[in-house]
Amino acid sequence: MNDSVIQRKRPTIRDVAQHAEVNASTVSRALNPDTRHLLGEEVIKRVMASAKHLGYRRNKAASALRGGRSQLIGMLLPDITNPVFSPIVRGLEEELSGAGFSVLVANTGGTPAEQDRLLERMIGSMVDGLVIATASRQDFLVQRCLQEGMPAVLVNRGEDARHVPEVVNDDFLSMKLAVDHLSDLGHKRIAHLSGPTRLATGAMREQGFRLAMESRRLKPAAVVECSDFTREAGARSCAALLDKHDGVTAIIAGNDLIALGCYDILAARGLRCPGDISIIGHNDMPLIDMLAPPLTSLRIQHREMGRQAARLLLNHLQQPDMAPVRITLAPELMVRKSTASPRKKNQ
Repeated sequence: MNDSVIQRKRPTIRDVAQHAEVNASTVSRALNPDTRHLLGEEVIKRVMASAKHLGYRRNKAASALRGGRSQLIGMLLPDITNPVFSPIVRGLEEELSGAGFSVLVANTGGTPAEQDRLLERMIGSMVDGLVIATASRQDFLVQRCLQEGMPAVLVNRGEDARHVPEVVNDDFLSMKLAVDHLSDLGHKRIAHLSGPTRLATGAMREQGFRLAMESRRLKPAAVVECSDFTREAGARSCAALLDKHDGVTAIIAGNDLIALGCYDILAARGLRCPGDISIIGHNDMPLIDMLAPPLTSLRIQHREMGRQAARLLLNHLQQPDMAPVRITLAPELMVRKSTASPRKKNQ
């Protein structure tokens, strides 16, 4: 992220006042529909013209903070249908409700421009802060929050520059647990279907996989990047993996949805799990223990993530100048029937 962009000065009421050659209090009255009637029409026009010329926009969130908090926290999710985020939201709500705050949840799927418009609406709703579960490794929404002076915390996904507080899973430990489990079962030809590496979760889990394989003195059978953390992307990448790489006995998927895509491809090709290929997912979503076979997966402390994110944000509201911190939570491997020792001919 370009720090010069973050530090770019936004036009203030004083800038508008100087341009319009009026007092700052006059600008404030002119831009507020409730007090505009106190001024003459010519002054109002001059102030509005200066504000438009300078690109000034009233920061409603800042106004709310000056006059008393709105007691609203915004939460931005990448895919509201993904069951992974439900416990995060629950934990967030549990912690914030005790402090008298409510949570406004929104889905940010779409282009950066659409995400930017959603952020504008959140600011317009006068939220006191944001919890962002959509962050990429260089995230423009974080940049906007910094520009706006909007308190923000990242959850589940981190950002390379660590400009704001974060609560994330220990993805390196996740991959160590997965690789160690498969290696102990006797697997040597282990592949990884990673999530998109533009996201910290995809990149960190891929790095963790490589390091875990190296610690076991194993070479990755293959690493294939999925375009998204979805079942469809997992199926496409699994098909490509099997087409190009022979002898794979186990696949560690970037998340459970990618693992479901692997199930689809194995079934379509007449391959058995775990008889032909063992599969490990990531997130331990609800109901994956009901699959055939039940999916071995890394259980992440999503509810605790939400609680910790709420605490960080409340601290941030009380201490705006606090240094950003990262809280890392440990996962747990839930072993089920999708992993087993490889057949002799597959070793």
